[in-house]
Amino acid sequence: MPRDPAQHPQDDRVRVSHMLTAARDVLRLAEGRERGHLGTDMALRRAMIHAIQEIGEAGTKVSPLFRAQSPGVPWSVIVGMRNRLVHGYDSINLDTVWLVATQEIKPLIGLLEAAIGGASAL
Repeated sequence: MPRDPAQHPQDDRVRVSHMLTAARDVLRLAEGRERGHLGTDMALRRAMIHAIQEIGEAGTKVSPLFRAQSPGVPWSVIVGMRNRLVHGYDSINLDTVWLVATQEIKPLIGLLEAAIGGASAL
């Protein structure tokens, strides 16, 4: 029987914590690198894509209540990116991956940190 997220709000904190860890990993992976490295460094490419997928996968498990309490977090975009990477694995746009890693992850980290600190149900 599925657990009722309203009865286990700490699960949302755990999920967002997983999202933060993966987002920080993406930042570290991009550090000192250039866009071209995604095309030439298979380990970097796979690690970065996996970390971004992990952010989205954890995001799918965040309760509707927590999402409503954190409206600044682009939940549907996060989950949509995960879906695109998983289901469109054969046509991933590395320019988009790089854009996420270098321009969108840092602001997301701030939003997720605020969500954990500001969720009243937790």
